[in-house]
Amino acid sequence: MIKTITFAAIHFSIATTVAYLLTGDILIGSLIAMIEPSINTVAFYFHEKAWQKIPFLRRRQANTQVKTISFAVIHFSVAFTVAYVLTGNALIGGLMALIEPTINSFAYYFHEKAWLRKATCSHHSTGFMTAH
Repeated sequence: MIKTITFAAIHFSIATTVAYLLTGDILIGSLIAMIEPSINTVAFYFHEKAWQKIPFLRRRQANTQVKTISFAVIHFSVAFTVAYVLTGNALIGGLMALIEPTINSFAYYFHEKAWLRKATCSHHSTGFMTAH
């Protein structure tokens, strides 16, 4: 769950900035920035569960690029839908769907790398000192 919370914080920060810049309206921008990451945080949680439970995906867990692309597809869809529904403007929806998930996909990639490194370090540490 901590992994989901850290990703949510990154995602919310990026979404707030992009939504405000696209709409120029603090209220609509804030609504997009609150709703879109909230939906994507839930999607992220289930995406993680799928990658942990489905054997085909679990075997590819270390392939960060493929995992990033799979989440990006979900993310693009959610971003467009939320921005379009709140603005009624397909252009803003499309721009939000391209810009915000693209930035967040890069952030996701590095977030995933950091958590993979953390898991690898935790797995390899035994707590015992050895002499060489």
